Amino acid sequence: MECLFGITGKDFTLLAADTVSARSIVVMKGTEDKSRQLSPNTVLLYSGEPGDTVNFAEYIQRNIKLYSIRNGIELSPKSIATFTRREIADSLRSRHPYSVNMILGGYDTKTEKSELYWIDYLGAMASLPFAAQGYGAYFCTSLMDRYYKPDMNVEEAKKLLQRCLDELKTRFIVNMPKFNVKLVTKDGVQDIEL
Repeated sequence: MECLFGITGKDFTLLAADTVSARSIVVMKGTEDKSRQLSPNTVLLYSGEPGDTVNFAEYIQRNIKLYSIRNGIELSPKSIATFTRREIADSLRSRHPYSVNMILGGYDTKTEKSELYWIDYLGAMASLPFAAQGYGAYFCTSLMDRYYKPDMNVEEAKKLLQRCLDELKTRFIVNMPKFNVKLVTKDGVQDIEL
C-alpha cells in the first residue's frame, strides 16, 4: 500500500514517498523515510518488503559511494539506474531475490537534464517524464498524464503533485497522511514542504 511519485521538469526532478510503514491492516510507523541519496544529484525512492527495501537500498548506496571513491567521479543518474536495474535482475536469479520497486530521480550535471527512472522488482526499467509506483499509480498516473508539461517549473510540479496527493486522500481507502518530498536540481537535493 505504498506510494511513490516522480515528476521531471526543465531543470529539476520532484520526488515524493509516503511515510507509512504498515503490515496488513496495522500501521507500525508513520515516519518511515523511503529514500536514499545515492549521489549529490540522485535520489532513490523504494517500496516493497520491509527487510528487502532497506537492505537493497543501502547496498546500492554503498556501492555507488565505493565507485565514486575508487574512480574519483560521480556517476550520472542513468548509470546509477542501469547499475540498480542490473543488481535487482541478478538478485531475481538467485536463491533470495529482493522484492523492491523503485523510482530513481536525479539531475545529470554533464548533460544538464533532469532524469527519472521507473524500476520494478523484476528488473524492468523505463526512463519517464513522470512516474508512480504502488497503489498510487492506479489513481494518479492519469492525472499526471493529463496535467504534465515538459517545461513546467517547480511550482507547477508541486501543484501537480499536490493534486495527486489530494486524489489519494479522496479515493484511496488507506490513509496516507504524510509524504516526504525531495527536489533534485543542479545544486543538489533538498527536502521541501507542499
